[in-house]
Amino acid sequence: MTQILEVRGMTCGHCERAVTRAVRAVDPQAEVRIDRTAHRVEIANTQADPLALAAAIRAEGYEVAE
Repeated sequence: MTQILEVRGMTCGHCERAVTRAVRAVDPQAEVRIDRTAHRVEIANTQADPLALAAAIRAEGYEVAE
């Protein structure tokens, strides 16, 4: 299953790594693709609850659209 989240506040490679770590803390097997300019985080091969993924990303300090 693939989930797509709109994430604001990512400006650099460090941000991408922080978001990836947050997602993998919830689902270690997830494949994460990030497009900073489109504010898009695509999470593939995950069965995780989208709310749990969004909460983990928010905990890193990023804004996740509802």
